[in-house]
Amino acid sequence: MHDFAGHEHAHMHEAITAFDSKEQALALVSYMLEHNKAHTEELHEICHKLEASGEKEAAFLVDDAVDHFREGDTLLEAALEALKKEK
Repeated sequence: MHDFAGHEHAHMHEAITAFDSKEQALALVSYMLEHNKAHTEELHEICHKLEASGEKEAAFLVDDAVDHFREGDTLLEAALEALKKEK
């Protein structure tokens, strides 16, 4: 996980409100997609560790969250494709 996550997130939130071009939007959505994918994989690992330690209910819920994260990533990928196509 990120030791500097608070700083990184604060910086990105400033950038999100400041973008004013399609190119910046593409860069931000791309960044957020990759960022989310990294967190999704971390959650997937947490799920396995919870399951191995006998925390079945928590593991199930985290696994369900991972599925939702992946659905969101699919939507972000579609948004990127739409941005790339739009003139």
